[in-house]
Amino acid sequence: MISWGALLLLAPLPGGAAAGADSPTTALPPAQPAASAAAPTAAPVAPAAAAPPTGADSRWPQLLGAQYTFIEQWQSPLRSPYAGPHSLLAEGDQQPTHTIGAYTGWAPYTWGQLYFDVEKFMGAGVSGATGLGGLTNGDVIRAGTVGLKKEFYIARLYARFMVPLGSETAHLARGQDQIAGVEATRRLEFKAGWLSAADDFDHNRYGGSARTQFLNWSLWQNTAWDYAADTRGYTYGFMLGYISPQWSLKYGMYAMPTVANGQTLETLKRAREQNLELTLSPSTVTTIVRLLAYLNTARLGDYRQALAIAAAGGTVPDVAATGEDGRHKFGFGLNLEQPLADDGNTGVFMRLGWNDGHTESFAFTEVDRLVSLGAQLAGVHWRRSEDNLGVALVAEGLSSPHSDYLAAGGSGFLLGDGRLNYAHEQILETYYRAQWSWTLGPAPLRLQLGPDFQYVQNPGFNRDRGPVRFYAIRLHLEY
Repeated sequence: MISWGALLLLAPLPGGAAAGADSPTTALPPAQPAASAAAPTAAPVAPAAAAPPTGADSRWPQLLGAQYTFIEQWQSPLRSPYAGPHSLLAEGDQQPTHTIGAYTGWAPYTWGQLYFDVEKFMGAGVSGATGLGGLTNGDVIRAGTVGLKKEFYIARLYARFMVPLGSETAHLARGQDQIAGVEATRRLEFKAGWLSAADDFDHNRYGGSARTQFLNWSLWQNTAWDYAADTRGYTYGFMLGYISPQWSLKYGMYAMPTVANGQTLETLKRAREQNLELTLSPSTVTTIVRLLAYLNTARLGDYRQALAIAAAGGTVPDVAATGEDGRHKFGFGLNLEQPLADDGNTGVFMRLGWNDGHTESFAFTEVDRLVSLGAQLAGVHWRRSEDNLGVALVAEGLSSPHSDYLAAGGSGFLLGDGRLNYAHEQILETYYRAQWSWTLGPAPLRLQLGPDFQYVQNPGFNRDRGPVRFYAIRLHLEY
């Protein structure tokens, strides 16, 4: 582990805020040409001010943020003529979850930064966080299902490097994993270390955080994107990107787990995910389009092969037993966000997702097709400027090999009712988030509180089961 003390010895001596941090954030136009000799004498023209230098407001290691989130969720009883090892509990369930985290950063150089985050989770999702493609509590991922110790762990430990490509700059405010300071708006960026693939891909302003927005997995991420991660949602790898105000292109490579839903990760040489995402954002407040493609390489099982082996031997198919190194899964995603009013705080969003579905779902969830639509309405319309109301719909599905495998009695790491009468899983979610803010030192302290409701038709893609309802209350405190 990197020692902050050792790194501090290598840093330049701090000198307070970076030079130019309070200056204008874009370069001034060049000075006009000097007057000709024939022209009347004029006052000397002062040279134009140079663009403010890039750099952090402070060179000290600093706390960028801290958060605590509590969620109490209730699952209703549901119609259940049969059940399997990964079915929702027919009698219903109730589970509390807690997460706590601290997020730090250090910018010893204008071009280089280091980030170190620690987190802890307690509790588990209802029904053991199984039985659905779109699970209903995204704050704990699947961490409660694998017997992991409820202790602090390293969530992120990575370096970020930036190469400016132009004179235009912008001042960015402090945030989780964002050091406050002046950065070039057009740059090359490189990140490497222990992090999350979702830190840099498939962002969405209105559906991107289970702690403050929609709780359902299918609304804060593209569930057809089987992104590389351990059971807590993290991995090691790197991202290389070209960033500009109008468009960006990012490529990332991340380590895959050794087995489906595994905590142990492989080497990048043996098992990896590769992501490529193009983002189009023509102006400051406008439609943003993100196009994602990914390719996973790992020890993946094959659904058709598992079915053939089971048919020949008269047994239940087991896709994990057919795993072979070097197999692939590929897919695509489309991510749209459209601000409508209130400086973008009111807007709509959509995600589409598809993967080939021949090899087993491995790292995120068991979904091969996704359509999600949602909206956020700012509370300024009822004199609660910091509040938000959200509502969204989801329809997701499985590939034919995947659904045939489950119908024959097979199980994945989240789904397995023993049999399957296939239908699209359909989800409705709505939430309200009331927020209160106070100034505490250099940053605001925010308290958020609100209810969440989810309705799921055909849970686990099974027409024979459900429907089911989920009620939750969420409390979130952040600094």
